[in-house]
Amino acid sequence: MTTTTRPVRRVGELLRDWRQSRRMSQLDLSIETGISARHLSFVETGRSRPSPELILRLAEQLDVPLADRNTILLAGGYAPAYPRHELDDPELAPVRAAVRRILDGHGPFPAVLIDRHWQLVEANPAVALFTDGAAPHLLAPPVNVLRLSLHPDGMAPRIGNLPEWRTHLLARLRQTAVGTGDAVLHDLHEELRGYPGGNCHAPATGDPVSRVAVGLRYRHDGRELSFLSTTTVFGTPLDVTVAGLAVESFFPADAATLRALGVRGGDAVPPS
Repeated sequence: MTTTTRPVRRVGELLRDWRQSRRMSQLDLSIETGISARHLSFVETGRSRPSPELILRLAEQLDVPLADRNTILLAGGYAPAYPRHELDDPELAPVRAAVRRILDGHGPFPAVLIDRHWQLVEANPAVALFTDGAAPHLLAPPVNVLRLSLHPDGMAPRIGNLPEWRTHLLARLRQTAVGTGDAVLHDLHEELRGYPGGNCHAPATGDPVSRVAVGLRYRHDGRELSFLSTTTVFGTPLDVTVAGLAVESFFPADAATLRALGVRGGDAVPPS
């Protein structure tokens, strides 16, 4: 039996790949970080060993995800700079409490906590609005919320503007996959774009909401509900796990949706 191992990549190669992915020249990066282009070239070719401080300075300027900054440090022979705690570790208790307040306070409207691969971590009870009718295999942990949204056995048949919503989600996923260099997200994008649902390359103009943002029109109990979504992330995270967390919250986009969800007096949205 033969086993193969992936070659260990050098710190300079990793930094060069991130620089090129950000479409920056050595001169551009050297100007932004205050080091000479000659020194940067020596680092990338392995002729000079960068200090951990230099690695972090370059990684910060290149907006390298925290997990990948640790990988670059390890390639340079240094210890990781950013911890990776589990969400139920005591160190992340304030994070859990903050997320719980957001999810609970958002009711009766749906909100979910997802990780960096769009897997469901936690949700408020109102999310049952979206999961109702989905196939059991899509709801078995770990639940991927993008797969749940676009799979023909998931939410897709009940999305009234599926081409627009699908195009929006795929573009967002592709942008994140390219920006992070995450192979899991690249594979997920390839999977999801193979699902049926159509594409929409022009903004919709059928209602006031669609003129300002891509909303979600969702059929439930014989009614079409209209939502706008927001994404909340933790500012300046220093933990790998926390850096990958995001809360996706859905807000009613019209008074009819407010009434359908049992809220009276919809002053915050225009009448429908």
